Amino acid sequence: MPANTGNIARTCAGTNTQLHLIEPLGFSTEDKYLKRAGLDYWDKVKITYHKNLPAFMASLGAQAELFLISKFAPRDYTQVDYTTPEKDYYFIFGKETTGLPEPYMRANEEKCLRIPQNDKHIRALNLSNSAAIVIYEVLRQQDFPKLEKKHLYENDKLK
Repeated sequence: MPANTGNIARTCAGTNTQLHLIEPLGFSTEDKYLKRAGLDYWDKVKITYHKNLPAFMASLGAQAELFLISKFAPRDYTQVDYTTPEKDYYFIFGKETTGLPEPYMRANEEKCLRIPQNDKHIRALNLSNSAAIVIYEVLRQQDFPKLEKKHLYENDKLK
């Protein structure tokens, strides 16, 4: 969905995180909803487009650590150590409606991670929320590198 992609792009802009989009997207990146969700942050996001999943996989460097996010995965996203400095961490999210292809997940089960949820009430978490949850866990474990750490009242003249 364009709105989810725009929201994810905004999260990437705010966290210095690169966004990889794997085609086919199912919508145009010129879509007004996509632009509205990303607001005026598009020039602050490093986006790489890949023609398909094999092209994305071929682009990964030797230090890449890839994870697949699915509610059916055997372990939680918080059970991984993301603090190895020389690694680049990548996360693939599927569609909210269908998730990632089951054969792909079965073939890569050791890479599958889940965000716990009560699936008796909902089919899936919102995609942009899921991306933010995972991004911020990685950054939390790394002590939020290169992100501003302002304190309450830091700029207040009445200290």
